[in-house]
Amino acid sequence: MRNLSLSNITAAVNGTYHGDASVLGNKISFVTTDSREASKGCLFAAIKGEKSDGHDFIAAAFDAGALCVIAERIPENTFGFIIQVESTEDALRKLAAFYREQFDIPVLGITGSVGKTTTKEMVASVLDQRYNTLRTEKNFNNELGVPLTLFRLRDEHEFAVIEMGINHFGEMSRLTNIVKPDMGLFTIIGFSHLEFLENREGVLKAKAEMLECIPVDGVLFLNGDDDLLRNMDCGSRKKILYGTTSDCDIYADNFKLLGLRGSSCDIVAGERRIKVKIPAFGAHMVYAALAGAAVGLHMGMSDSEISDGIFSYEAVGSRSKVIETEFCTIIDDCYNSNPSSVISGIASLNGVGNRKVCILGDMLELGDSTDGLHFAVGEEAIREDIDLLLTCGEFSQHIYSGAKSISSHTAVWHLPNKEELISVLPQMIKKNDAVLVKASRGRKFEDIVSALKELQ
Repeated sequence: MRNLSLSNITAAVNGTYHGDASVLGNKISFVTTDSREASKGCLFAAIKGEKSDGHDFIAAAFDAGALCVIAERIPENTFGFIIQVESTEDALRKLAAFYREQFDIPVLGITGSVGKTTTKEMVASVLDQRYNTLRTEKNFNNELGVPLTLFRLRDEHEFAVIEMGINHFGEMSRLTNIVKPDMGLFTIIGFSHLEFLENREGVLKAKAEMLECIPVDGVLFLNGDDDLLRNMDCGSRKKILYGTTSDCDIYADNFKLLGLRGSSCDIVAGERRIKVKIPAFGAHMVYAALAGAAVGLHMGMSDSEISDGIFSYEAVGSRSKVIETEFCTIIDDCYNSNPSSVISGIASLNGVGNRKVCILGDMLELGDSTDGLHFAVGEEAIREDIDLLLTCGEFSQHIYSGAKSISSHTAVWHLPNKEELISVLPQMIKKNDAVLVKASRGRKFEDIVSALKELQ
């Protein structure tokens, strides 16, 4: 790792070094907050979490070969090189900011209310066709995950794509001062984290804190189908709009849903027309493909590099993941949920020829708008003409009510908890059904996905 000697680390985090001064020139091999991952030469950062305290595992980290530990306190009978700080998490942020400055490569920050991880994977897949690209792993996009992502930078990397997620004012500012992106990409400004950010305008304000560190001659890629992003003040920075209408700089033409196999379209940018196949379920995937193309075009990539990168995309975790069993087809999209993503998922079922079933749960952090937004999702489900709607959870009672408010042939049921919903699945789900499962992550609807897999 570049310039991460014990001496430089101590200075970067404003810490107090405890140990043999003769080894201050020694460099660490990598950084971890999990003692189970510790090995020879690493730096272990002792984080105090909700369920466990990393300080209790300092001895284990040293036993595994850790060169040094960053900690807020030094446990008794601990022998090893320790850098003591007031806050380990704050120290990690300071160290990540120092480490980021050691690299002079393009860095793209990605944010938005919906589709950050999907877009990050798509953009990186395109860039991979030409550049050795570091990308955020999984969804390590917060004030702990972003530093851990930056610590994975190595000499061979030529580009970095960093996902940045927030739910409070000020968080994006802190992340941006660590990442210092040259470019920014915004997916959509939706109804998310309203409990803390109040409304969509508040969401935009919080996420636009990213501009604080983007150079005045930097580039912003914005979803032009989003009214707030289209009109966003970017100062003197170059503004590239991508979307589904021809007044965007980069837009999709001839879009076709191909059922569970994904979708296809032409991506148009001026005189260039790139035919692409998007190998993932959902109409919303066109935005990720357009974002990937927009970044690729800006970086001077060829049509074939862009189309190959989009076709090479692979879904991460429970994000529109298609699972085909001998009994039914499951669209596992239960990693997270908000009104925009739920409505998009329901609409995407129109590309599936089988009986269409939606199992929907609570959408969290919607504040005072919770009841109304759930009700609106229920109405939309009926308008999309699905065949069966099952809801589960306290807030999802309003999805049920919204659906029932519209006269329809659709079968609509509300179950008070997951256990009761799972118990009725054998009676409700028919062979060859296409079943969308979606709820906020805190509701753990992966249990329902597991139950669907067992149906015969």
